Amino acid sequence: MRKIEAIIKPFKLDEVKEALQEIGIQGITVLEAKGFGRQKGHTELYRGAEYVVDFLPKVKLEVVLEENNVDQAIEAIKAAAETGRIGDGKIFVSTIDEAIRIRTGERGSDAI
Repeated sequence: MRKIEAIIKPFKLDEVKEALQEIGIQGITVLEAKGFGRQKGHTELYRGAEYVVDFLPKVKLEVVLEENNVDQAIEAIKAAAETGRIGDGKIFVSTIDEAIRIRTGERGSDAI
């Protein structure tokens, strides 16, 4: 099993969710996040005073899936989240050793 974590722009969430549903991915976890990378941040003016907004709003998606679905899921996220501008986000893939469904006690692939 693998876990895909994707950091994307908030307004792209619906498109990414639909793209994952189209390829049969059922469960996703979504977290609101703030951060910056190369995009850095920007300066804003509020009541005549300048201040730096260096943590930008992002959305973090987490999906745990079978290894044979990983490439397809990555392509779906990439295609749906891309704007072509800086700050489109990142995708991270890691290995999951075990998954357990709390309600039934199912383990491994059955739990996801």
